Amino acid sequence: MRFFRPRGRSDASRMTGTPVAQTKALYEAGRYAEAEAEARAVARSRPRDDAYAAVALNFAALATGAQGRHAEALATYDEALPAFSRIFGVGHWLTLKLRSDRAQQLTSLGRYAECEAECAALARAASRGTDPQMSLLTTAARNGLVFALNAQGRHQEAEAFAREALANHCAPDRLSLVLQLGLARSLNGQARHEEALSEAQGADKLYRALPEHQRRPDTGAVELALAKSLLGQGRSPEARLQATAAHDACRASFGPDHSRTVEAQTLLDRIDGA
Repeated sequence: MRFFRPRGRSDASRMTGTPVAQTKALYEAGRYAEAEAEARAVARSRPRDDAYAAVALNFAALATGAQGRHAEALATYDEALPAFSRIFGVGHWLTLKLRSDRAQQLTSLGRYAECEAECAALARAASRGTDPQMSLLTTAARNGLVFALNAQGRHQEAEAFAREALANHCAPDRLSLVLQLGLARSLNGQARHEEALSEAQGADKLYRALPEHQRRPDTGAVELALAKSLLGQGRSPEARLQATAAHDACRASFGPDHSRTVEAQTLLDRIDGA
């Protein structure tokens, strides 16, 4: 759930010349195996409570998860979290953001109730903060809630959270994209497929407007939303085209074991078995 962008200087300028600059560049280029190797090397080379060692572990977790090794990614987040808490403080937005990233791996492992509880706690903690980043973190935590509720079949609750979060976050950015996709998922779950298709088409437009490095973590997600909406309307050939595009893109970017690749394959199997 890496939605945040620093204020003032660009993210690139903040990282340039630091020990994690190469790791960040590899990750944003989608070279996840190289990013992971570089990040773990940086983490090993730094003192235990060095801030860059902690940030390197964060990148290692992100890159590991992007390769579909979700259990290993979660273990790396669990290794990084104590370091973030010591270095930045348990209530700092960077520590809370790490927990938000970690919650994404809980969903990928099917631990939806844990994700729900963690995201609710994060939303409460962020709402008490004063740092400008806290408002973004609150919205990101609500997005995690939307996903977890949808996964538990609680689609009406997910819809309410998604609509509230979108109403409070009007920027045309990646956070709006994932919220809109979550809304489409909740509508599909309620068999409101025409409404879901409209939201998925809006998400597609937003996705195409984002810079490439911001789009990459959501590879295949729009096509999945479109496929499910089309299938719900009985438009199976069109749905299969979108599901195939999602599966091919996810397999190329993340590998066969990533949760989104698996979801796309499951949808293809469902279409072909109908």
